[in-house]
Amino acid sequence: MPRFDVTIAGELNLDLILYGLPEQLPPERELLADRMMLTLGSSSAIVAHNLAALGSRVGFQSRIGDDPLGQIALDRLQQGGADVSCVRRVPGSTTTGLTVILHHESWRNILTYSGTIAETSWEDLDLDYLADSRHFHFSSYYLQRALRPRVGELFQQLKSKGLTISLDTNDDPDDRWGGDLHEVLRFVDVFLPNEREACKAAGTEDLEAAIDKLSKLVPLVVVKLGRKGALAQRGVERLTSPTREIVPVDTVGAGDSFDAGFLHAYVRGADLPACLVSGNLAGALSTTRPGGTEAFRDEQYRTRFFREHIASRE
Repeated sequence: MPRFDVTIAGELNLDLILYGLPEQLPPERELLADRMMLTLGSSSAIVAHNLAALGSRVGFQSRIGDDPLGQIALDRLQQGGADVSCVRRVPGSTTTGLTVILHHESWRNILTYSGTIAETSWEDLDLDYLADSRHFHFSSYYLQRALRPRVGELFQQLKSKGLTISLDTNDDPDDRWGGDLHEVLRFVDVFLPNEREACKAAGTEDLEAAIDKLSKLVPLVVVKLGRKGALAQRGVERLTSPTREIVPVDTVGAGDSFDAGFLHAYVRGADLPACLVSGNLAGALSTTRPGGTEAFRDEQYRTRFFREHIASRE
């Protein structure tokens, strides 16, 4: 039996979230927030943390700086239950990345200092460690600039070892959505974009056209639709799954939490409807507390949430 259910190689950093800011942010003014949260950030780490909290065996690889923020991020991920024994701490002038999120009523600004996110490279990876798993997940394709040229090779090697592969690109800060993504998708079993990312990846503004194009490249395309739930396309088969009616506290990390819930069921061989339900529940749970992992850190709260919402579906 493999050591892990899921391995992940990706970015590890913190999110600093500021709440209660004015809707307009005029320059040269000192603007006051009324609340803040410093929490585990980065798509890869949020997926890893929440997968482990749900009970999956998770191995995680990354590069962080030799600085206090890197240590805090590492501690948070380890406390969630993920194995971090192969995370590399690298001294030097490039420090651990940080994302600052300016939270508004119906939208947000996301400001990221890439730091070591962009420097994680092929040389940082232990392929034997990553291959000792049933499944490999990759997030933030466009942020991982040093590793990106060899992601296709990485996927190909891991698939040759019998792993299934999932990918969530997240956003492209340059908004270019290069054609190299389609070459990488040839090795992907599950593609997990949101609606905007699906359209950008397919080069169209029409979601149906995007799904049609992407489903010809990837066996299973799962599109996250926010409050409308999620949609899955497998060949000509179409499944939709509504989310729970919840008033969100904070939607930061909800999509990554969906990935964690979906993959937790997927690697256990659950059918597609059950995987979608698991993803939607995990995404909904995430929104009930600030940040992408805080709701998962409270075991009693997490267990009660799932029990109540699963019961309400029956």
